[in-house]
Amino acid sequence: MKLSKKKALAQKRRWRIRKKINGTAERPRVAVCFTNKNIHAQCFDDVLGHTLVGVATTHPDFKDLLPNVSGAQKLGTALGGQIKSKGYSSIVFDRSGRKYHGCVKAFADAMREQGLKF
Repeated sequence: MKLSKKKALAQKRRWRIRKKINGTAERPRVAVCFTNKNIHAQCFDDVLGHTLVGVATTHPDFKDLLPNVSGAQKLGTALGGQIKSKGYSSIVFDRSGRKYHGCVKAFADAMREQGLKF
């Protein structure tokens, strides 16, 4: 019972955030998802509904990364480099209802180090 209420509150937080942010062709949205085993991150153009770039620890290049702060830094650096190579310099960051702390902060800071603005 408690877990379902927790998930429901997390979903409400996601919806509340998604009402306010939107990715465009000039400024795409970067969404990050942390699970107990993996990290998934994607760059979206919400107007067209297309995924521009995506990385995850399930990919063979990042298979050795753990879903912790150091893994988030390495994955953020990789995603930031891919986004910059596509020609984007500014993004909208979607933290999916999580606190801007720990892994989320490390991921965002690593993308900022690649020259992205958000």
